Amino acid sequence: MDKITLFGQTNFRGANKKFGIKVDDRRRHMYIIGKTGMGKTTMLENMVISDIMNGHGVGVVDPHGDFAEKMLDYVPKERIKDVIYFNPSDSDFPIAFNPLEQVTNEMRPLIASSIMGVFKKIWPDVWSARMEYILNNALLALLEFSDSTILGVLRIFSDKEYRARIVDQLKDPVIKGFWVNEYARYAQKFETEATAAIQNKIGQLVANPTVRNILGQPKSAMNLRRAMDEQKILIFNLSKGRIGEDNSALLGAMIITKLQLAAMSRVDLAEKDRKDFFLYVDEFQNFATDSFANILSEARKYRLSLILAHQYIRQLVHDMNTRMRDAVFGNVGTLITFRVGAEDAEFLEKEYEPDFMATDILNLAKYNVYVKLMIDGVASRPFSAKTMDPISKPPTSYAQEIIEYTRKTYATPIAVVSAKIAGEFLQQGGAGGDQMGSDIRRPRPEYRPDRPISMGNMDGFRREAPGHQNQTSYGNKPAMAGKPEIRRVDIRREIPITPIYPPMAAPKATRVDRQESPRIPLKPAPEAGKPKFENIPQAPAKQASLKELVSRPPDLIDEEAKNIKPMSSIKKPVDIEALKKAIAESLKKKES
Repeated sequence: MDKITLFGQTNFRGANKKFGIKVDDRRRHMYIIGKTGMGKTTMLENMVISDIMNGHGVGVVDPHGDFAEKMLDYVPKERIKDVIYFNPSDSDFPIAFNPLEQVTNEMRPLIASSIMGVFKKIWPDVWSARMEYILNNALLALLEFSDSTILGVLRIFSDKEYRARIVDQLKDPVIKGFWVNEYARYAQKFETEATAAIQNKIGQLVANPTVRNILGQPKSAMNLRRAMDEQKILIFNLSKGRIGEDNSALLGAMIITKLQLAAMSRVDLAEKDRKDFFLYVDEFQNFATDSFANILSEARKYRLSLILAHQYIRQLVHDMNTRMRDAVFGNVGTLITFRVGAEDAEFLEKEYEPDFMATDILNLAKYNVYVKLMIDGVASRPFSAKTMDPISKPPTSYAQEIIEYTRKTYATPIAVVSAKIAGEFLQQGGAGGDQMGSDIRRPRPEYRPDRPISMGNMDGFRREAPGHQNQTSYGNKPAMAGKPEIRRVDIRREIPITPIYPPMAAPKATRVDRQESPRIPLKPAPEAGKPKFENIPQAPAKQASLKELVSRPPDLIDEEAKNIKPMSSIKKPVDIEALKKAIAESLKKKES
């Protein structure tokens, strides 16, 4: 006879009879919905405690932390070694979890798609079709490479040596063809644009030391397949307040996906030999990816049973995509409803009519529910009930012993993990200089004043415009006087480097520029009658000789005569009119 897990008591006509659900009926899954504070978590706690006492395999995924911590108090002494308490906030003792480890060829597309679904859920507005295509090929490549982790997504884009090592070992011709024939031909600008957002978002996750120390270890400490077969107690404390909402959603979704893969790997066992494992997920909308739809439809045959709880239906609808909502209501066998909002009451009325209407659901009292219970594979008529009182806490708690046992058996000291991850990234050919340790490996530029610097890589430099005049030259072209020099300066050494572009050539100097140099200091303006520059000799004005005047045409004589100035050797002034008369007579005699 199947064991019955009690979780409520009827309240019709005062008949307070406890009731529960059989193991076989639980394999069709249970769905619990209701506003906060109505009693959902109390119902889950009672069911988990009952499963622990009955020796079942149990998994608890809690995004708040209180539920998970409380369950430690109810573990009996004989089951201490059955518990694996996964608490990322216990940062001194991280438990390794690698979702890329030991995935069979058939399951690689599923795990890659599931991880993609997690990223798309956390950052729904940043993914383009091209980015999904590139990231999917990166994940599939890493799944073929031994000892790869999620941190490898950063390295495969930034470290060419690491990428080449992975591509060389790829056996899938399609995946290898992408990296060899397509990605390798991307232009640098296109490659940067296509991968920058991927590196940015994943970099935000792994930049958190808590998450990095968990996902960065290549060998998982938990064997989920063995835990399910041996009916272990897995408690995942993914408190949002301690590790962050995104990190909680990431770890929770990956853990649930790996549990699904572990359950599906039981295909090598006969169905009668598969042990039941009950997975409780509180506020499951935080971890609801497309893989949930597959679990709901396929997990039953592998003996993985889900008990899901959350607050309202719209949490399952994203951008008008109702696939998750449809999968839940199309596959769950047992439906339990606390008080909900008007919109949800109208939707749920279709499940409970004609026995209960929307107004009945809206007016449910605290700790009261309407139930459609799976009984021997058939859904019962809806009935009203109320939850059971919380189970009393046992006098002795072994919570601290469980934590110490988990640390000793499954965790690794933080110093060892940090050193290993640091060595992985800081080794030669590590993160490519863009993620971790880039300044350690990047060679410093050599100062060569006689050689122009390359304009390709500007990292580590700044542009500087000194106030002095440019006295440098580029090639054979002189620098333009007075133009500020634009220099590249190594900010790590403050070494002035050759200009990054040649200065403009100075215009050809005019005759005045050559005669009057700006370097000659000027003195105050000279007095009248004195030369402008005392150090420059003044040449006397040239006067025409008598012979030159006689040989010129008559009409120029008057003009030239006016320019004749008295020489310093002539004591008496010259009679110009007499001179003109003498010249004219001389010309007449010459003509005759």
